[in-house]
Amino acid sequence: MLTVAEASERILAEIRQLETESVPLRQALGRVCAEDIQATVTMPPWANSSMDGYAVRSADITPVMKGQPVKLRVVATVAAGEFAPRALKRGEAMRIMTGAPVPDGADSVVRKEHTDGGSKKVEIRDAADVWKNIRPAGEDYQRGDVLAKRGTPVRPALIGVLASSGVSKLRTFKRPRVAIISSGNEIVDIGDFDEVVAQRKIVSSNSYTLAALTRVAGGVPVDLGIAADTKASLKRKLAKAGDCDLILTSAGVSVGDLDYTRDVFAALGGEQKFWKVKMRPGAPLAFGMLNDVPWLGVSGNPVSAMVSFELFVRPMLRKMQGYSTLFRRTVTVTVEEDVTIGAKLMHFLRANVTRHEDGTLAARLTGQQSSGALTSMAKANALLIVPETSPKVAKGSQLRALMLDQSLDETSVFAL
Repeated sequence: MLTVAEASERILAEIRQLETESVPLRQALGRVCAEDIQATVTMPPWANSSMDGYAVRSADITPVMKGQPVKLRVVATVAAGEFAPRALKRGEAMRIMTGAPVPDGADSVVRKEHTDGGSKKVEIRDAADVWKNIRPAGEDYQRGDVLAKRGTPVRPALIGVLASSGVSKLRTFKRPRVAIISSGNEIVDIGDFDEVVAQRKIVSSNSYTLAALTRVAGGVPVDLGIAADTKASLKRKLAKAGDCDLILTSAGVSVGDLDYTRDVFAALGGEQKFWKVKMRPGAPLAFGMLNDVPWLGVSGNPVSAMVSFELFVRPMLRKMQGYSTLFRRTVTVTVEEDVTIGAKLMHFLRANVTRHEDGTLAARLTGQQSSGALTSMAKANALLIVPETSPKVAKGSQLRALMLDQSLDETSVFAL
């Protein structure tokens, strides 16, 4: 049995970045740039006002610095999207709006509040804005600057930057298509819920959680449905997965009499790289390659499948998409209750991590830790990591926790 770290290293060594494609800018959010992107223009292209006010020459308002108001002739109004009709001369001012190009000759914009607001003549009453409120040309970026390097995730602000430089399409790594196959005679899709009501079947929750996790990780789930516990059914499902970038199966990888997934995988020419990891939940984990497509077989237990996805599948998908950061962060937490594990395996327990007023983090289990208790996973924002060397962890001890979301960075209080 491999350790969790060993299994992760073995898996990621086999994963390669996907090919690239050109996508419209509006569809690029969450993708990763596959090439450096240079600015095609200078932004802003001209010096512009950061205030509504009056464009003036600092030399004309020096008396104001000594407490003496100055009156200037207002010779034009420059709105955003327009240009001054001529250069500003001595003793003149031009009304100007935020974003409008600053006329030649002006080196200051006096905000309206520091004047009497005149339309033909304006009295400058405060010199606090001398040499201020002008955004220089190229303040944001210069033509030829690298706006994004290969490997940069496309976030909302970057989309705005690229749009300002006229980038309507960009080359990104493709989103991985993930074939999802659940197996088991006891499971049905939600459309057959009457079988569940009759207490004959259960819903294949893995079909839904694994697809949802795939989408959150940037992949495209391809649900190939539920395979029966027969070799023929599994073979038909796996045969449909050839055009995907990753095959993800749940159930059928343990040692039960009807656990045929590994046998069928081998019969189709697949090469199994390893089986079983020293962890709980999720020890029955298989990894291999089928016709150059990576395959990961996770346990059919709902929580086991989700934990295995977080630890192994999510980093695989991120590497395929060109991300350099593959793993979720871990944090140090103080355990608020005694914790006992029953086997010498690394345990990942469902927990809720909270931040105290002094900034320290505390963790409390979300309840039932059975690998079939999916509700406790739904309540968790972290996985509490209990090493195999710590069968008993006393209340007040410190452990590491793998964060599953951004809830620690969010609050119900507007606090600056």
